Amino acid sequence: MSERFPLMRAVVLSTPGDANTLTCREVPIPEIQSETEVRVRLKAASVNPVDAKIRQRGPYLNANEPAILGCDGAGIVESVGAGVRHFSPGDAVFFCSGGLGGDRGTYADYAIVDESHLALKPPQLNFVEAAAVPLVLIAAWEALYDRAAITAGQRVLIHGGAGGVGHVALQLAKLRGAVVATTVRDEAQAQLVAQLGADHCIYYPRIEFREAIRVWTEGQGVDVVLDTVGEPVLSQSFEITRLGGQVITLLAPTAETNWAIARTHNLRVGFELMLTPALHGLSDARRYQTKILESCKRWVEIGQFQIHIGHTFPLEAVADAHRWIESGDGIGKTVLIIDSNAGDR
Repeated sequence: MSERFPLMRAVVLSTPGDANTLTCREVPIPEIQSETEVRVRLKAASVNPVDAKIRQRGPYLNANEPAILGCDGAGIVESVGAGVRHFSPGDAVFFCSGGLGGDRGTYADYAIVDESHLALKPPQLNFVEAAAVPLVLIAAWEALYDRAAITAGQRVLIHGGAGGVGHVALQLAKLRGAVVATTVRDEAQAQLVAQLGADHCIYYPRIEFREAIRVWTEGQGVDVVLDTVGEPVLSQSFEITRLGGQVITLLAPTAETNWAIARTHNLRVGFELMLTPALHGLSDARRYQTKILESCKRWVEIGQFQIHIGHTFPLEAVADAHRWIESGDGIGKTVLIIDSNAGDR
């Protein structure tokens, strides 16, 4: 049977639930179905909070079918469809694709990816680092550059600046010349954000961030807030955003969200869900997101962009990886090691 149908390891979600529902088992290696598809032999896959949400509630797509989790990864092109023009077997690639339902997630030895979603891996990054980049880079880019359109000299507050999206957003803001404040939990987080260029750190367990921002801005408020936390931080952020400023959130509002403050401050409030193009089949938007990945290559080459890996787990320990993500104790990104050579460049 295994000779006729070659098998691979994969983390398949059959029933939504807690982290104990995740197990690694053998399933058939996926086959290329269209001429523009590529089969990637994965070396590493990123673990993101959205993966835990999907595990809890079930897949967004093909909701009644088993799903392989994992939205982004990095590996080596193994085979290509007849219409593939930009990639060849042996190319090192990274991407954000799949993981929202069906059998194309990245918690597996192999993944099928359309070539329009692939980018060549920056040679300065190993496969673990490259796997950690796509989702958080795209989310941070769309939030700060596309939604907020930040400019040099603006004061920007990034909540959770040592987190996955946060530490990438901090770097993007500095690359645009913004002056950045960020909230941190402890000294380890403070050291990371200082290394990445943060201008002001707010230890939120010790000082209320709204008071810290009022002092920092002399009562004027920040120009832009990036909320990576959700309520009550979202509503509290309205209070310390300057009149006519912007708040971009990665999280959904709740019944407790205080829109009255946003209105009286005449704020522009935006939402960032980088998965929207995948959920709605927006091919042009998906290609744009791939261009974002390609754009980071030049920053990596000249040392202006880095990804911080806080923790790694073997594929078989995926349940532990999810528990770690949900604990909120980590900094930077968490990555599953699929191939023992994932640390290679």
